[in-house]
Amino acid sequence: MKRAVLVVVVAVLAIGVWQFEPWRLFTSSEIDEAVPTAHPTGNATAVPSAAATPTTLSTGDFVDAEHDTSGTARIIELADGRRFLRLEGLASSDGPDLHVWLSDRKPGGSWFKYDDGEYLRLGELKATHGNQNYPIPEGADLAAYRSAVIWCDKFNVAFGAAPVSLA
Repeated sequence: MKRAVLVVVVAVLAIGVWQFEPWRLFTSSEIDEAVPTAHPTGNATAVPSAAATPTTLSTGDFVDAEHDTSGTARIIELADGRRFLRLEGLASSDGPDLHVWLSDRKPGGSWFKYDDGEYLRLGELKATHGNQNYPIPEGADLAAYRSAVIWCDKFNVAFGAAPVSLA
């Protein structure tokens, strides 16, 4: 009987460790990507112009959700028309299956609400700290989105969100 209880306890602990990945409470990663620039055209020896500097379309500071999250989210547009979500000074917790989204929900409030409406997946979170860029697909209607979100797919919760509304 004691052996059966021990087997059940070990199995439950193993499943818990596999599911919740508790070591992520103590891990982090860092990245420092440069601000994207437009693809060069024409004369390669030409002096860069002010048009080479990205235009900021929207900016907002992260607010905490399920985990402490800080930093700034900016939507930028390059001279060649490409747009990016740029996260600057991001600081968040590590977690399983973290992604970066644009969501039609306002930041704040419930941690779970961001997948209730429209959202646009931009990719996996590259690092828990630093500066990083996420290309926004051509043709995406940015007026439809109100926040940038660090989203945990495994537990369906937001780690943090920042207002980036263009409307």
